[in-house]
Amino acid sequence: MASELSVAIIGCGAMGGAIARGLVATENVAPGALTLIDANAEKADALARELGAHAAEARDVLALADVELVVLAVKPHVLPDVAKELAPALAGKLVVSIAAGVTLATLQKLMPDARVVRVMPNLALTAGSSGTALAGAKGTSAEDLELAVRLFRAFGPAEAMGEAQLDAMGAISGCEPAFVALFVDALTRAAIEQGLPAGMAREFILATLIGSAKILQGGEHPRAFMEKVMSPGGTTVRAVAAMDPAYMEATAKGIRAAVARTRELAEEGA
Repeated sequence: MASELSVAIIGCGAMGGAIARGLVATENVAPGALTLIDANAEKADALARELGAHAAEARDVLALADVELVVLAVKPHVLPDVAKELAPALAGKLVVSIAAGVTLATLQKLMPDARVVRVMPNLALTAGSSGTALAGAKGTSAEDLELAVRLFRAFGPAEAMGEAQLDAMGAISGCEPAFVALFVDALTRAAIEQGLPAGMAREFILATLIGSAKILQGGEHPRAFMEKVMSPGGTTVRAVAAMDPAYMEATAKGIRAAVARTRELAEEGA
């Protein structure tokens, strides 16, 4: 059972903390089987007290001795030093990395004796709802990948895929929180231009955004949903006609830029 799994999370910032809370809240990992490690010992201690988990010193490799799965929730520029230092202690273990742009080949080079899975969640995970793409390195078993997928389904849809697909999905899903925030900000600024108070406009926009997302999550196709709102000759159809071409091109351009930057980061870290 997943609840019997022993897990260590290295890095207790926003993402690492959210993963820890989600795994415990969904009973995928028992608090007593969870070890938390951070360069800031106070941060790890505070999270451990909150969850009833264990905290360990950043350089305490013995704390990893009986752990079956390790989540590396550190920034991409920090990961190489952390992985090199811990590589001997990670031998034979399943290691999950959430570092953007750090390829499976690089992870294997840093931790040659570990079984590596690369994971791309996004910031929405901190609210308990995130799509997560996963890819396993050569030598990682189907069972390893299945376990990682099952754990990250605690936060929403999670799927195993090829690394090229992961880079694309990571760009889409990883950037999406910023895209949503940009959309809300743009609508708010448009509302202000029309004489509405910013706070009130934002409250209305967010409530409608959440409701629309719930409807779409129920399985309705986005275009079918749009057609319900776009009355012939009405205000919405006029607005969508004005926005659609530029909006579609801007979105595609943004994703292409994100994927290109992902590949640049991979080359820089190789």
